[in-house]
Amino acid sequence: MDPTEVNNLVEAFLEMIGVERGAARNTLDAYRRDLADFSDFLIERQIDALSATHEDIEAFAQDLSVRGLSSTTIARRRAALRQFFQFAVNEGWRADDPTRRWDGPKRGRSLPKTAEIADIDALLAAATTLKGWKAVRASCLIELVYGCGLRVSELVGLPMRAVPKPDIAAMRVKGKGGKERLVPLGSHARRALDAWLAVRAHSLPEGSLRAEAEKFLFPAKGKAGHFGRREFARLLDELAIKAGLDPKKMSPHVLRHAFATHLVEGGADLRSVQVMLGHADISTTQIYTHVADARLTELVTRNHPLALRTKKGP
Repeated sequence: MDPTEVNNLVEAFLEMIGVERGAARNTLDAYRRDLADFSDFLIERQIDALSATHEDIEAFAQDLSVRGLSSTTIARRRAALRQFFQFAVNEGWRADDPTRRWDGPKRGRSLPKTAEIADIDALLAAATTLKGWKAVRASCLIELVYGCGLRVSELVGLPMRAVPKPDIAAMRVKGKGGKERLVPLGSHARRALDAWLAVRAHSLPEGSLRAEAEKFLFPAKGKAGHFGRREFARLLDELAIKAGLDPKKMSPHVLRHAFATHLVEGGADLRSVQVMLGHADISTTQIYTHVADARLTELVTRNHPLALRTKKGP
């Protein structure tokens, strides 16, 4: 097949997963690189993607291992190719899927890092040491990311229309793929939000940037019009240092993990946590049961009388 035609097929595939499956831009870019890498590999074998056989797929998998790529990267390559060839079969470009026997690499799933409740309290205390409206904004950001389990991109990009009326204890959030979900707004988060709304006008930029910034709950001077993800990460680093915490162990995603972990530890059912986090598959949420189990094991090991007696000896 002509290389131009193959490229057109790849673009059609990427358009499909972008439109129909709501894949994020970063995912599309990664898949494009994965497919380009596969295409480069096939050029040396003087074939194209639609002529590839199972033996070509096996050779590519072996090549990835020889190159020393991580299991995570290899797994993504495999996912990209499997979806591409399934798409090719469904569209009638191929009669078979040569990736169907490609077993994925064995990957140990590491437990997500989380934070203690005392760490959250320390961050909130550190936020009060900032000057003026910045202290109120910092407190609100932390209360929302921890109290609602928001992704950092969801948090900083919250539009003003997402702010619920005073009598509504939930916030509508647009997550990955443009999917909306309702997340409960607890009393602490509500008070922090109301406090921020009372001083938010002081953070609005002047001049031509003001109109765009007014659309967002956390406005800023930049082109995007809202407080950025990197700015929030730097803010957390600053607050962690003020609170005597290790900034390397504190990030916006750690606070989201803490939200989920503390809910599971408190007895929340996984399905509810899945909905609040915006996970498409409950298997993603199940990792928090392992986090909770690991923390409970550590707690018993550290504090149970029998464990303490074993450490001290008979």
